[in-house]
Formats: sequence, C-alpha cells, structure tokens
Amino acid sequence: MNYISIAPMIRGLCIDLAGKPQIAVCEPAKEGKAPARAMSVEIAGGDTEETIAGIIQKAYAAWKTAPLHAAPSAGGVLIPSCVSLTSDGKPEALYWIDDDLDSARKRLAERNDSPVTAPPAADGRLIDAAARASVVKNRVALVTGGAQGIGEEIVRNLAAAGALVLIADLNLEGARKLAEAVNAEEKRTAALALQVNVSDEDSVEAMCNAASESAGGLDLCVSNAGVLKAGSVLEQGLADFKFVTDINYTGFFIITKFAGRLLKAQSRTAPRWKTDIIQINSKSGLEGSNKNGAYAGGKFGGIGLVASFALELVEYNIKVNAVCPGNFLDGPLWSDPEKGLFVQYLKTGKVPGAKNTAEVRAFYESKVPMKRGCTGKDLVRAIYYLVEQEYETGQAIPVTGGQVMLH
Repeated sequence: MNYISIAPMIRGLCIDLAGKPQIAVCEPAKEGKAPARAMSVEIAGGDTEETIAGIIQKAYAAWKTAPLHAAPSAGGVLIPSCVSLTSDGKPEALYWIDDDLDSARKRLAERNDSPVTAPPAADGRLIDAAARASVVKNRVALVTGGAQGIGEEIVRNLAAAGALVLIADLNLEGARKLAEAVNAEEKRTAALALQVNVSDEDSVEAMCNAASESAGGLDLCVSNAGVLKAGSVLEQGLADFKFVTDINYTGFFIITKFAGRLLKAQSRTAPRWKTDIIQINSKSGLEGSNKNGAYAGGKFGGIGLVASFALELVEYNIKVNAVCPGNFLDGPLWSDPEKGLFVQYLKTGKVPGAKNTAEVRAFYESKVPMKRGCTGKDLVRAIYYLVEQEYETGQAIPVTGGQVMLH
C-alpha cells in the first residue's frame, strides 16, 4: 500500500477520536527528521490493510503518552495534528490534520505539529439540534457530474452548508471555474476540481486517489453523473443504448467500487463513523419511461445495485441509498433549446399531439400533484436526510412532488 491509500486510515483515527470530520493533507516525505510532536507510524511493505489499521491504533496509544505532550484537560482527547509514515525504514509521508482544509494546509505551511485536545465523542440518545443544523459541515463530499446542471446545484448547496466538495467531472475546465466561484462565495477553500470519466476504471481510481491525497478520504460520495438519449426500442441504435447504460449503470458500479474501497479503509480506524454513497437516480427508475428505455433500464438497474451494495458495505458502516427525483424542468437537461428533453420528446413524439416545447412542458407539469418540476433544493434536502439518518440503507427515496408515491 502507498501513502495515499493509507491516508483514509490516518484520517479515520482522527475522526474516531474527535467524533467529527477531519481533513488530512498528504505530503510526500522530505529529507530530515519528522516533526518532534508527530505521531510515528512504521509499516512494512507486505502489511495488509487490516494490519496497518492495527499498527496505526497502537502507534496512537504510544504517542498519546509521550512526555512531549501536555496532559489533556479532564475528559479531553488528544488528537495528533501531524502523523509521520515510515515504510520498511524509509520515510514515506507526513499527514497534516485539522478540522478543515485551510487549517490543515496552514499547519503544513507552518510545520505546526502541536496536538489538539478535543472533548470526547459522545453517544447520546437525544438528537443534537446543533448537529442537525450542520449535518455536512467539514465533511468531504465528492460529486460526480458536478460542474453543471443539477450537479452544480448539489455542489453549491453542500459548500454553503460547510462541506469540502470535490467537483468531479469530465469537463475539468468547467469544474475548475465552478470551484473558483464557490471558493470566492464561501470565502474559504470549499471546493476542489477533479477530472473523471465515470465509465473508465483507471479514471475513477485516479479520482479517488486524488481525494485521498488532497483531503485524506471521503464522507459522502454523490454519484450524480448521468446522460440521457431518448428513443424508441424499435429505432434506437445500440451505440446510443450502450452510451447511456455505460454512464448511468456501469458508471455507478465503478464509482462504488473505488469510493467503497476508500471508505472501507477509513472504517478500519473509524469504526463508529458512518459514511454515505448516494446515487442520484430518477423517478424513471421507479416506474419506467416511454420511449426512454435505455435511461429507465439503467436507473432500474441502479436501484438493484444500491440495494445489493448496501447489504455488502454495511459491514464497513457505509450506507448506500438512492434519491429518485422528479423532472428538473428548469435545468439544462430539459430546457436546452437544442439538446434538451423538451426538444427531444417533441421530435420523438413522446407527447402525443404536442406541437411545441411549451406544450411538452405543460404535459409534464400536469402529471405532478404539486404542479411544478423538482429543484436542486428539493434534492439536496433528501441528501441531507440520508446523511443524517444513521438507521437507513438500501433505500430509493422519491422526491417527485407526489408524482410517484411509496407503495
């Protein structure tokens, strides 16, 4: 294992101690000694993930009693702000740790290895009102397809709520521009840009490695990247069908494979910390969609993956759920004047008798009891619910204005 893949376990230890999110910034080892108050972790090249987790926990037990540290206040917990990793006797990396990315980066720049004392993590029976108001604060959230459309709305909402958001998109330039805008609005480093092709394993693995190196791990993975090409089963080409399925269905498998590995490693040292993988599915994954089989089929399959992955990954405190929103009628997917669904559905005759896009829109609005399309705020509230709700996994939550109801 390399130093990047070990970062989630270092971060996990600090999360377990603090009972709240932490950021761990990786720095490849340099010449010279490790900082005096750093926690030292020594591993061997052949050590397994489980073995390394045990080594990290033993290293902490030894470090916290070192005479360099002042005793924590009554009931307090000592948390390292710097961890030094050595592999087979060779310095590998330093991990600089703090509550948020800017603070962790400042520690690195200043070489500030002073430990932090925090109150012990509490397990209470009462709901913490303050925690409800900051459900994603300082959590590391990854959003695929985050540079535009509904992905952008998810990114902006998570950042405004205090998360560090990794904007992953095939359109790297768009992700960078959005990250710059979000950081300016939030007046902190609230977003980072990553490039990814969700249908390519190497690309997704590189994205997850970048998340580990830049922040130490993840707390929330929102698998949002999706595409749609409408067409009759009697006429649609196989290439179009495969394109939609590769992104919407296979892409979710690949995202879960690599994000799940990262979250599993983190759980080795943070066994009480629950993390989330959330697929942005669709109402079309609950009821089908006329002349839209590639999209609906992939979304139906996605719900099957959600339920199956949830059963497997619960062992590592990873919750896997789906949000099934109704139609985002005001977003570019629907409203783009050239490629939007209003145009596509008009051309394919999906709405019988419709003569223009306004009539197509009216047709879809008439199907919703609340008489409007879904919005980013509607969707993000469901995401917050799933993150906060520790006792739910394998679910597909409708957010459809009553168009599709639970049964």
